[in-house]
Amino acid sequence: SPLTLARPQYTQPQRVRPLAMASALSELLFFNTNDGYPEAILRGYRSGILTTQDYANLTQCESLDDMKLHLQCTDYGNFLQNEPSPLATTVIHERCLEKLVNDFKYLRAQCYEPLNKFLEYVTIEYMIDNVVLLVNGALHGRDMNELLEKCHPLGMFESMATLCVAQTTEDLYKLVLEDTPLGPYFKDQVKFEDLDEMNIEVIRNTLYKAYLEDFYQFCKKLGGVTAEVMCEILEFEADRRCINITINSFGTELTKDDRRKLFPEIGTLYPEGLLRLGRADDMDGVKAALEGFPVYRGILNDVEYDADKSLEDAFYEHAANLNKLAFMQQLHYGVFYAFVKLKEQEIRNIVWIAECISQQQKTRINQYIPIF
Repeated sequence: SPLTLARPQYTQPQRVRPLAMASALSELLFFNTNDGYPEAILRGYRSGILTTQDYANLTQCESLDDMKLHLQCTDYGNFLQNEPSPLATTVIHERCLEKLVNDFKYLRAQCYEPLNKFLEYVTIEYMIDNVVLLVNGALHGRDMNELLEKCHPLGMFESMATLCVAQTTEDLYKLVLEDTPLGPYFKDQVKFEDLDEMNIEVIRNTLYKAYLEDFYQFCKKLGGVTAEVMCEILEFEADRRCINITINSFGTELTKDDRRKLFPEIGTLYPEGLLRLGRADDMDGVKAALEGFPVYRGILNDVEYDADKSLEDAFYEHAANLNKLAFMQQLHYGVFYAFVKLKEQEIRNIVWIAECISQQQKTRINQYIPIF
């Protein structure tokens, strides 16, 4: 019988969704128009973050002056050249923070919207700490000018000095509403009569809740890789705050209902995990609530089996890993947030090493969190 050939099957090519392709192409083509230069500056800053070898050299120093000499060979340069010997760890911390703030301000001066708005969100958490510090000082009759010197420089804003002229708590509350970027959060979350009744930490966590939810929605609206990277980071920040609030509430007058009101309604734990945390009465209850969440179960296990690691250290380590991952992708705003957080961790590492050297505690000097 004659050989018959099978007719080849015709497969219709899959259609590429035009809107998805157009969105990806526009992000690729137009990101550099306004945001390419700031990102290039930032990635240059990132290359100056201390490496594992830099930390190894720092831990071998015998004095803070030795640290000063080594840091001169890094991106920090001669930032301590005008400081007399002997150096203090507080001076090193202040100068490191000053360099971070100067780099951030220069970076922000090169930005257009919506990147400029994004960077404003980055600074709001420091504004919250500053304003809460001033409110607490006003409630206890502290000198406002002295408190102003203790404020975090990344959380300073143009009308900050006007808060110091407030004579009463009511005046301060009105100034916060009218003259600060935190006005919307205060207006919606904190009433004037609450300032005398609410614990100051409750006010802080109430404002953080509103801030994280607002920042999260802003990043989702930006979309693309920015939303992908930032939503994961902010979800972890929300989860971390929920866990810390729960643990710190044990043995206090804060009721379970009031505790639940402080939980940001975003994150991996939302909503089921937050319901379980809300019912926890002790650390065993926290462990049980987090049993179904592998990341946090692993963090608690690490802390339990490592006597030298605290829960806060474990959270810092996980946050550093998330922020490092932000640099694995291109053309997004998440790297700006990640850079600030990684530099903060770097400063904590430097100060820790400096404290160990100055206090002759070399056995604990390696308990820092390496970055790159």
